[in-house]
Amino acid sequence: MRRLSILFALLLSITLALAPGLAQARAGSGYSMGSRGSQTYAAPPATGTSPYGAAPFQRSTTVPGSSYGGGYGYGGGYGGYGYGGGLGRGLMGGLLGFGLASMLLGHHGFGYGFGMFGLFGLLIRLLIVFFLVRWLFRMFFRGAGVGGGMFGGGYAPSFAAGPMPFAAGPAPIAPAGPPVAIQPADSAAFEVWRKNIQAAWSNSDLNALRTFASPEMVSYFAEQLADNASRGVRNVVTDVRLQKGDLAEAWSEHGRDYATVAMNFSMADATYDQSGRLVDGSPTEHVSATEYWTFLRAPGGHWMLSAIQQAR
Repeated sequence: MRRLSILFALLLSITLALAPGLAQARAGSGYSMGSRGSQTYAAPPATGTSPYGAAPFQRSTTVPGSSYGGGYGYGGGYGGYGYGGGLGRGLMGGLLGFGLASMLLGHHGFGYGFGMFGLFGLLIRLLIVFFLVRWLFRMFFRGAGVGGGMFGGGYAPSFAAGPMPFAAGPAPIAPAGPPVAIQPADSAAFEVWRKNIQAAWSNSDLNALRTFASPEMVSYFAEQLADNASRGVRNVVTDVRLQKGDLAEAWSEHGRDYATVAMNFSMADATYDQSGRLVDGSPTEHVSATEYWTFLRAPGGHWMLSAIQQAR
């Protein structure tokens, strides 16, 4: 078992560390982020467009047990790894956050390429992920931790029952508020907003993004655009085409309406450097993506994007 865990950790470490850093560069960068009111930690229902449901949020300002986020901060989305589980789990949780953030969120803090510093950074990342994956392997297959789970004795998010629940939890999430009827005009607005958000993203236009998205989502977009600028690249998404879409759920709470829709769309996704040279993607070949977008509106107001989740 020891040899198997070492081999498994090594293979997965290499796979993650060598994954391309610019993939899925569209608005949201292929991550799950934002807030869905009281349903933030409940799984959106599976739909015909996304039969396996949505991935859980990686970032949210919504505090578990509350109905809406706290503004521009990073929030306590998952309560942290290893809370209440001792110093060892806490340290591993911190390393887990650091390792995954550096590789999966695109913050290449150790440099690019395979020069001296780039190679050193790659080796450090491989070592970090090796020990993290090995630790996770032991947690799952040796029953380590309280109840054998990743979250130790602290908060473990619970999710509404469904065809593909995200995870088990100690208590079900409170049901959403009364349902909201979504009209054809609302569906049309969702499609227009999606195109406008992709266009504003391509133009690095934060003022336009503030018109179409919640402050929390704008903060995430601003961070991603700043990351691109620091790398000297610009992502351009064009010819966005909706292939299929359907409503997952719509409800009202605390004077706000929410609607979560599953959408499969294609687009030309290209990334350029400061000289205009293509460094990733293609301006002519289309790629497809399936995502859940959640919109909210105040009474008498228009819809605004409040969350993006990746389909499973």
